[in-house]
Amino acid sequence: MTHVLQAFLKDPAEVLDYDMDWTTLGWLGADTIADSSWTVQGGLTKDSNSHTDTVATVWLSGGSAGTDYVATCHIETAGGREGERSILIRVRNR
Repeated sequence: MTHVLQAFLKDPAEVLDYDMDWTTLGWLGADTIADSSWTVQGGLTKDSNSHTDTVATVWLSGGSAGTDYVATCHIETAGGREGERSILIRVRNR
């Protein structure tokens, strides 16, 4: 079972960005994000992703109303560490 950090509501017609601030997750410290990637469950569309030194961002669209999806962020740091955390996207008509 995947542990999710946070849940977000999204309408099926919305295209929204979701940020994961790795400084608040307790282990990034003075290290920085060198690369990030996001994977999402089928039915939800990853339009793009990007990152700064501390925040990984994904843009999501689509999804079926009444369905919950997990989006998982994987980062690699300049110091060689790797981390992975997930968020829950609850798609609902609003």
